[in-house]
Amino acid sequence: MTLNLKRIVPVVLSTLLLSIPASAAESAIQAAVDHPSRSDVNKTRDRYRNPVETLSFFGVTPSSHVVEISPGAGWYTEILAPLLREDGQLYAAHFPASSSSDYAQRTLQAFKAKMAADEIYSNVKLTEFAAADGVEIAPANSADVVLTFRNLHNWYNQGQEAAMLTAFHHFYTALKPGGVLGVVEHRLPEDRLQTDWQASGYFPQSLAIELAERVGFELVATSEINSNPQDSADYPRGVWTLPPSLRLGEQDRDRYLAIGESDRMTLKFRKPQQ
Repeated sequence: MTLNLKRIVPVVLSTLLLSIPASAAESAIQAAVDHPSRSDVNKTRDRYRNPVETLSFFGVTPSSHVVEISPGAGWYTEILAPLLREDGQLYAAHFPASSSSDYAQRTLQAFKAKMAADEIYSNVKLTEFAAADGVEIAPANSADVVLTFRNLHNWYNQGQEAAMLTAFHHFYTALKPGGVLGVVEHRLPEDRLQTDWQASGYFPQSLAIELAERVGFELVATSEINSNPQDSADYPRGVWTLPPSLRLGEQDRDRYLAIGESDRMTLKFRKPQQ
């Protein structure tokens, strides 16, 4: 039997990383998670999003220069801003100001208002991201870590593999040599690849790895931090059937609340040293 070391090594590394005792960086992340500026509603989702373990896995420290891709309403921004405020730098790569989408404009304006309402966000630099040419998420070769949470399916639906590759190119350009790309995404079971999965909100882990590697990233490790074995990824309204969206309203609500939020891949890539 021939062992595929390319796939085994990341899993071994993941296991080793998770066995290391809590570090100073992990303690700082915990303090940011516990920061009083965070909203109570967002705190209730910590048990599904596991922010301390996730950011620690990606190697984020208080002195990191981090790009958060498509921060939406700012769930992770609430943690990253206090964490990086003194010694690091956070770039929030939001929707382009020129977007013609009403949803994008509303979300962007709400995010700007959030940033202006609290001094804790005073060091956040707002930049732009789109899975298209002509944007700069951060100065080239400046970022230690680029983070994207539950976004891959959106880019794929916008422009299939071409849009995905463009997005990964933006990340690669912004990262320093040796910098980390952290990806969390709703995970499609590999046995459903031949189904009509594109509009489900889920994405194949194998395809995410393939596309990142085509751009030049190296897969360093995978983790099951954000996994949910109760999630079958096969629902009437896709991933939005589950909480927090609960698109079916009261229909089978207790069942979906019992399942919890989606099963998620957690992938750590690195831009090679040059």
